[in-house]
Amino acid sequence: MTPSNRTLLAGLAALTLLRLVVAAWAPLAPDEAYYWVWSRALAPGYLDHPPMVALWIRAGTWLAGDTALGVRLLGPLSVALGSLLLADAAEILLPGPGVYGQAGWRAAALLNATLLVGAGAVIMTPDTPLLFFWTLSLWTLARIAAGGGGAWFIALGLAAGLALASKYTAILLGAGVGAWLLLTPRMRPWLARPAPWLGLVVAGAVFSPVVLWNASHGWASFLKQGGRAGDWSPSRALTFLGELLGSQAGLVTPLVFLFCAAGTGLAARQAWRAREPGWTLLAALTLLPAAVFVQHAIGDRVQGNWPAIVYPAAAIAATGLEGSRWRRLFRPALALGFGLTALVYLQASLSPFPLPARLDPVTRLLRGWPGLAQQIAAAAQRDGAAFVVADQYGTAAELARAPEIGVPVLATGARWALFGLPPAPVAGRQGLLVRSLRRGDDVDVSPWADIVEIGRVGRDNGGDTVEGYRLYRVRGRDAGTPVVVLPRVASGPVSAH
Repeated sequence: MTPSNRTLLAGLAALTLLRLVVAAWAPLAPDEAYYWVWSRALAPGYLDHPPMVALWIRAGTWLAGDTALGVRLLGPLSVALGSLLLADAAEILLPGPGVYGQAGWRAAALLNATLLVGAGAVIMTPDTPLLFFWTLSLWTLARIAAGGGGAWFIALGLAAGLALASKYTAILLGAGVGAWLLLTPRMRPWLARPAPWLGLVVAGAVFSPVVLWNASHGWASFLKQGGRAGDWSPSRALTFLGELLGSQAGLVTPLVFLFCAAGTGLAARQAWRAREPGWTLLAALTLLPAAVFVQHAIGDRVQGNWPAIVYPAAAIAATGLEGSRWRRLFRPALALGFGLTALVYLQASLSPFPLPARLDPVTRLLRGWPGLAQQIAAAAQRDGAAFVVADQYGTAAELARAPEIGVPVLATGARWALFGLPPAPVAGRQGLLVRSLRRGDDVDVSPWADIVEIGRVGRDNGGDTVEGYRLYRVRGRDAGTPVVVLPRVASGPVSAH
């Protein structure tokens, strides 16, 4: 190993350690708390996503306890391993020295400098395992492009199946691989051999539990996610396309986004001219997903994190850029990317910048939950509530993790019927319903025989109200929307008796 490589490995290790510290210190976001609930009710599928994020959280909490670090543990570790895989893939696809060292380390540095990866490394969402298994798939594809044997297709099938069990967006990986094999003359003979098809069988076998779960639950998850594909609103297309471009420039950081966009263009030109396996692979894994997201933006809003899968291949392609302009921009791109990520880490961990909640998404997601739980616990005690219930999944999950609340925490809503959580025997019993002011006052009254608003509380951050909530005294009945008992951190599932 060269001295420069040792330095870069040390840098990656230090970055991973920093991410572990931030992961341990920053409060959980509502979606993370919700995925933690998944991990306590493991299943082959869920309404919103496949089960991989729940499995990762379950493994992390087994290793590091039911803490924020436990929930997020595999995030920083997977990004570190994924960076090494990406570096190796870049060296295989685009060998040779680069402006600042090997192509592999430049690609890994560009990807790590994005806010998408920087934030994804310390916040556990389905995108975290998706990005790792997508990168693992890219690494196996690089081996195939370099002349590897058929066994690599089996490895690809395993990695792709795990990516698909992380998030349905991974279907674009299969489409990209298919386009690559069809459009690359040197790769086309593989289609007449059994290895790629065996790899496809392996991917299907890994994903089959998700399919079976959907089949036994009315195809709920497939319909929820697949239903977005048919959205069509051309009158708002320019707005949605502008939001897509702006979100990517912001989340990837402007200069790194410029590198990735230029690298994608370079891959497209090289693939068109020569149909060489390496460049054609990079073009297929960037252009095809990007085209799908642009198409979606014609009809509906594209969430900023969805295109994250484009950037591993785009970062590799960017290392092929030549010329003094790119040499001058490389270090500023990294400095800006890592600098912005450091500010986000600082705000998430310590909240030193007194920004209004409406201007600070970190505050809106992470701050004020313990104080809210204390207010709710006091109100429940004053009112003699036998339980606390919320009809918003993120709020319910955050309250379930709050030790301040000394009564069972329940959740209500149609989605909970798909979980293997115990139903709550609320008939005839009095409880406290918590509902965000943002949701209005049109409460679903079907689970409640009586419901009366008794007050309001707020989730605050340094005197600034992040979000307000209505409190209702409710009395349950034996019908209506499902009500379930959520697990608790200290003692596992809490009985509602």
